[in-house]
Amino acid sequence: MLPTSVDADQLAAVLDQQTPEYVIDGPRASVAATLRQGSDGPELLFIQRAAKNGDPWSGQMAFPGGRAEAHDADSFATAERETQEEVGLDLSPARRLGSLSELDGGRATNRLVAVQAHCYWLDGPAPQLSANYEVADTLWVPLRVLADRDRYIEYHYPVSDSHFPGIQLDKDTQVIWGLTLRFLSDLFGRLGIPFII
Repeated sequence: MLPTSVDADQLAAVLDQQTPEYVIDGPRASVAATLRQGSDGPELLFIQRAAKNGDPWSGQMAFPGGRAEAHDADSFATAERETQEEVGLDLSPARRLGSLSELDGGRATNRLVAVQAHCYWLDGPAPQLSANYEVADTLWVPLRVLADRDRYIEYHYPVSDSHFPGIQLDKDTQVIWGLTLRFLSDLFGRLGIPFII
C-alpha cells in the first residue's frame, strides 16, 4: 500500500476498535492522531510544543493530547478535550477510526506515562486552528513525507545526550522522534508501509 492511497476505511480496518483499557501502571494520557485528505494525499496533524525551561518535551513535535483528568469519561474524551484546548479543534464531527497500541511515554526521561493514541478522520477543507500557550506551531504533514527515507535522521536529544531515530521536517527545529515516532511506526506497520523503525 502507498501512503498516498490510504483512506479512512483502510485505516479503520487495521486499527483497534475496542475501547482500550490502560495496561501500563502509571499516570495516564492520550493523544489524537487526526488525519484528513490533503492536496498531497492523506495528512496528519502535528503540533510543536512551546519552548519552556525545565520541560523535557519543550519544543518537541507531537500529536495534540495530554494527561487524563478525573472528569474525562474515557481516553477518547481526554484526547478530544486536549485537542480542543491545545489547537481549538473540535473532534466531535470527526470519524473515530480506532486506536493504536498503548505506549510508555516517558522512556527518554524516566518518567513513566501510559499514553494511548486514537485516530480520527476529518472530512472537508483543513480546519482553522487556534493554538494555545502550550503550542508553538501546528502543521499538517502528508503521510508521503513521513514515509520519505531521505528525511530519516539520527536525532540528538540534549537532555540525555542520546541519539534516536527521527524524521526531519521542513524546519530544522521540527523533528519527529520518540513517542510520536513510535506511534507512527505502529500505524505504518499496520498499513504495511515501510518505515524508519
